[in-house]
Amino acid sequence: MTLQNLLKIGRLKPHAPTAEEIRRLLAAAERNLADARAEIISDETRFDAAYKAIMQLALVAMMATGYRPSTNEPGHHQTMIQSLPLTLGLPNTTWVVLDALRRKRNVSDYQGDPIESEAVSECIAQATALLATTRRWLAENHPDYL
Repeated sequence: MTLQNLLKIGRLKPHAPTAEEIRRLLAAAERNLADARAEIISDETRFDAAYKAIMQLALVAMMATGYRPSTNEPGHHQTMIQSLPLTLGLPNTTWVVLDALRRKRNVSDYQGDPIESEAVSECIAQATALLATTRRWLAENHPDYL
């Protein structure tokens, strides 16, 4: 699957981002990651904050390549995560982990399952790594957005 194919089937829309838009999303991801590290709040809230940072960073990568997810149908979180190898060049093993975190978030949000501390740690670690990768990728490919 390519980004062009995802566009053709309606999973993506064309988008021309501004530098300000990218900077705001990066700052929001950093704030969410800082919140995720605050041990005085619940594991569920920390997990949600780290997951939100991952989604914001996936959106940055997608927007910087000229697209945004179509939110008319369910599944846009999955599309953004599975597009990371196409946008940032992440290895498939990484998006598989991120997708597992997405599924864990869904089960927690929609079925009330608790979030284990190990999952919180993994989500924070993945968000931290994705932030570094996204910043490096932007510096190399789209420095005007930084």
